[in-house]
Amino acid sequence: MRFFMQAPFVKTIDLGDGRTITLESGKLAKQADGSVMLRMNNIVLLATVCSAKDATPGTDFMPLQVEYKEKFAAAGRFPGGFTKREGRASDYEILTSRLVDRALRPLFPDNYHADTIVQVTLYSADNHCDGDMPDALAGLAASAALAVSDIPFNGPISEVRVARINGEYKINPTAAELRQADMDIMVGATIDNIMMVEGEMQEVQEADLLQALKVAHEAIKVQCQAQLELAEMAGKTVKREYCHEVNDEDLRKDVREKTYEKAYACAASCNTDKHSRGENFKAIIDEYLAGMTEEEQAEKGDMVARYYHDVERDAMRRCVLDEGKRLDGRKTDEIRPIWCEVDPLPGCHGSSIFTRGETQSLSSVTLGTKLDEKIVDDVLNQEPERFLLHYNFPPFSTGEARAPRGVGRREVGHGHLAWRALKAMLPENYPYVIRVVSDILESNGSSSMATVCAGCLALMDAGVPIQKPVAGIAMGLISENKGTNYQVLSDILGDEDHLGDMDFKVTGTKDGITATQMDIKVDGLSYEILEKALNQAREGRLHILGKITETLAEPRADLKPNAPRLEVLYIPKEFIGAVIGPGGKIIQGIQEESGAIVTIEEIDGKGRVEVAASNKACIDAALAKINAIVAIPEPGKVYKGKIRSIMPYGAFVEFLPGKDGLLHISEIDWKRLETVEEASLKEGDEIEVKLLDIDPKTGKFKLSRKVLLEKPEGYVEPEQRERRPRGERPERENRGERRQRPARENKSEE
Repeated sequence: MRFFMQAPFVKTIDLGDGRTITLESGKLAKQADGSVMLRMNNIVLLATVCSAKDATPGTDFMPLQVEYKEKFAAAGRFPGGFTKREGRASDYEILTSRLVDRALRPLFPDNYHADTIVQVTLYSADNHCDGDMPDALAGLAASAALAVSDIPFNGPISEVRVARINGEYKINPTAAELRQADMDIMVGATIDNIMMVEGEMQEVQEADLLQALKVAHEAIKVQCQAQLELAEMAGKTVKREYCHEVNDEDLRKDVREKTYEKAYACAASCNTDKHSRGENFKAIIDEYLAGMTEEEQAEKGDMVARYYHDVERDAMRRCVLDEGKRLDGRKTDEIRPIWCEVDPLPGCHGSSIFTRGETQSLSSVTLGTKLDEKIVDDVLNQEPERFLLHYNFPPFSTGEARAPRGVGRREVGHGHLAWRALKAMLPENYPYVIRVVSDILESNGSSSMATVCAGCLALMDAGVPIQKPVAGIAMGLISENKGTNYQVLSDILGDEDHLGDMDFKVTGTKDGITATQMDIKVDGLSYEILEKALNQAREGRLHILGKITETLAEPRADLKPNAPRLEVLYIPKEFIGAVIGPGGKIIQGIQEESGAIVTIEEIDGKGRVEVAASNKACIDAALAKINAIVAIPEPGKVYKGKIRSIMPYGAFVEFLPGKDGLLHISEIDWKRLETVEEASLKEGDEIEVKLLDIDPKTGKFKLSRKVLLEKPEGYVEPEQRERRPRGERPERENRGERRQRPARENKSEE
């Protein structure tokens, strides 16, 4: 039996700058529900999607899993470690997976509950650090795989990176171009609406961010249209039929009639306590279930819970839209009460507590040396990280009786957002490695923004000279009729995030935005709403910044007493080996003798030496030894040296590390010495000497000790005998005659 390969379906997208993106389906991974190979220059991504035919019983959510994976072979590299194979996902892969997930998830039908796995794998990449970046193409590849499948999906979507370089916006810039940008944003959208935004900026204005979103959306529209055409070529415009929910419309109506008014009254009660409000909402459904038999509860309990969730959502939203009342009684632009504290942890190098309503972050700062850098070994990134931010969300922060089980994707994503928010304000060439740890002790909305605020305070408490304080705020949205009737909410609660239409986080200084992250759950979000949300976020951010600066207006002038002291010295490249010594002998000796930690590396053709210790005396001792190694001997300068060996004609003194000079016996003392021992000098003694001269031919050093001693009273300089020129001989009589030797007796004549 012979098999014939069907010609693949190919669609090309012109980026307008000489680059093209090719989408190809029907050639690889054909047993998946959908698969697409994306290629742009050297980048090759394979995206596949598989979805179960039926939902797991009892599932009432979308069980979507997105996995982005990079193969080391894509860049011609071996994986690290002993196994030499790819292992668990790196932070970069997790963050890229989240970017794709957040754009795809809202577009699956609400009643579709089948397990769905999207995999995007990087098989080829630019093998240099200045080339094209694959993370900006992962969303397009994933959506294209869905487009050529029969899986129900209200897409397509695409994602692009937009950067502003010298005032111009660039779509999907190279890594080299991105290093020159003051704005780096990833945008996900459908043809009609923006779905996801995440990025970092250098204090840009709200209007500039809006313009970047518009530029990104125009590029996305072209990519979405290409996917629609690819799906038509593949014959996948009709999606599969499914039934993942069993509904009882009479029961839905009954639940609404008997619970809505009670839920509305609960939503309008302005209860500021999260747990008390939750118990009041729960009491309503418990009362309804109590009117059912045990058999009815067992049969229809899940449906009742689902219908009541919709009732609770509608009640909260109507309260906001009709009366302007939020769950805790605040106005739409009102920020919850804030209190801050610095230095609650005296053993840390810096610490703070930031509490806003029922959300609280306890943050700490640790300062370290080069030895504390994070060594990054990703497929396309091997640069060490000197600023780390770790976000922890323990279960007790929401009152859950659950044991912690390691760091989840959400914690990685929230920590990365806070890291982006703060890093733009760190001083350039700061010698310390910095680690910020945020532990969320309470959570009721926007704990990542609390991390930004607490992290900022902890950095200032540690004495890190940040350029300006940074604060963050999360904005929400309640809308209806495709956004014609809406309310933008400042500083949203957890329930407002869960039941609302948008989670828009914005961080920045008083002068501009440093980072942002947005997810929406509705089909339409106009630029008018985005503009209002950004402007309202700015007012809230300035209010929070005021609370931060009331607590601590600027970084402390000095580090904490328990923080390491650190100084950086740059030396000529040729002295790096001299400082390290054979087998590290010299640098290890410096550390042992001084008590300081010394590291050295070559940067930009120079040796960067970092010296750290708990006190200044240790640092000064280490610096003195290093400066002595790299110092160039200067005639006329006085040095403190050590006698290495004694000879009949003088002593050899090491006046600089690795540099010995001759202290002639005549230069030891003003009086005439027959032997060096007469001056009570011995090997190992430390003495001060003056460098008199350096022989230009041999490079030998001539030292003197006596010139540093007081000349004796009545001292008379010895007469200097006139030295004849080298090679000259005294005149002799009959110089030209050869000396005549007496003739030897000729024994043969005897």
